[in-house]
Amino acid sequence: MVHLKRDFQALIDSPCTVRRRLGHDLMRPTKEMFALWQKVRDGTLSRRAFRRQMGPIRQRIEGYLLRGYFDARVSGFCKELWERREHLWTFVEIDGVEPTNNAAERSLRHAVLWRKSSYGTQSARGSRFVETILTVVTTCRQQGRSVLSYLTACCQALYTNAVIPPLVLGTAS
Repeated sequence: MVHLKRDFQALIDSPCTVRRRLGHDLMRPTKEMFALWQKVRDGTLSRRAFRRQMGPIRQRIEGYLLRGYFDARVSGFCKELWERREHLWTFVEIDGVEPTNNAAERSLRHAVLWRKSSYGTQSARGSRFVETILTVVTTCRQQGRSVLSYLTACCQALYTNAVIPPLVLGTAS
């Protein structure tokens, strides 16, 4: 929803009055949604109450998208969202999913910084190595595991023909 909020702001900033109106119409309930989400995050609103209060907000947003779907000046924008509208509300239905992509961006930060400082790789094989090792590093960090210990165990397993330890805890390799 955060990226959509930026898209809604772009509509507001448009010289076209229809686009501006749609942007304002979509931004109001989006701001309401984020205010409710903040209450969920700080523990002052239950997920159950959040789901209930999101019903009318969802209906308003979907109504604006449907209105725009039939207006040539905004139909491209609205049609794509309308046809994928169920995905917009995943964070409402599934605990642990947020309306922002902050967690994903945080987990990718290390890889982005590495890419910027190293200028990437010189081959497809190098790219596969980097994506694999960065996955291992990120996963181990998320699980509070030592990256060095995990990689050492993998190397030992490889050279002793043992089973390589699973990367994700609680799974078999």
